[in-house]
Amino acid sequence: MTDFPGANAALDTAAYAIVGAPLDVSTTFRPGARFGPDRIRTFGQPFDEYDRRTGTHFGALVADDGDLPAWDDAAEYLSFLEGDLAEHHTAGRIPLLVGGEHTVTVAGVRAAAPDVYVCLDAHLDLYDAYAGNELSHATVTRRALETVDEAILLGVRTGSEDEWNRAAAADVTVVEADDVGSWEPTFDGDAYLSVDIDAADPGFAPGTGTPAPFGLSPRALRNVVRAVAPKSVGFDVVEVNDRDDGQAAALGAKLLQEFVFSHADA
Repeated sequence: MTDFPGANAALDTAAYAIVGAPLDVSTTFRPGARFGPDRIRTFGQPFDEYDRRTGTHFGALVADDGDLPAWDDAAEYLSFLEGDLAEHHTAGRIPLLVGGEHTVTVAGVRAAAPDVYVCLDAHLDLYDAYAGNELSHATVTRRALETVDEAILLGVRTGSEDEWNRAAAADVTVVEADDVGSWEPTFDGDAYLSVDIDAADPGFAPGTGTPAPFGLSPRALRNVVRAVAPKSVGFDVVEVNDRDDGQAAALGAKLLQEFVFSHADA
């Protein structure tokens, strides 16, 4: 396994730790999210570790703690993953979770215990169960709401009627793709920021499980990550697969870097 480029800090002194979670058991259209952690590391290789905007050196802050190999029992794996992520929090490190399917976010949210769940996503993911499965990539927001007080979903452009009905409740805010540019993070409390790469228009990031047209530009995703990072206690990028020439993985890697630069600068 190639380490994330520039993630050279020693784990015991790092402020952030990359944790790969290659779970790929509930994808309903195009599987391959298990390859996400490796591809994000690989297609981030050309990136410099210095950020001129913030004067931050990625390598001084971030350690790559490798992958937690996944198996078919999602409930057991998420419990195992949650424990690993919680250890990073206890040690004073923010885990940077790299999926894997979006289901791994459930472990990230539980370990971080934030006030607000902020997610860039094409989908609402508000099914209570999808195809009888309560731990599916399509139920992530519903499970997150069992931990947080509020969910803010950015870039959404599709969902079932039942999901939209659930989204009308007071604990969910939906900002559709056309309105993301004018959104500001005015919420109170700590956030967990999740980036489902399918929030991007598939013209920019075709390598994902359930692509949906009319999505966000890479710059729009970057602006949200920069705005939310200073309020965040956890982060992930998920749903990158191997069905493109590296566009989705490169975008995911760059957004991970942007989170670190903006969080550290704050």
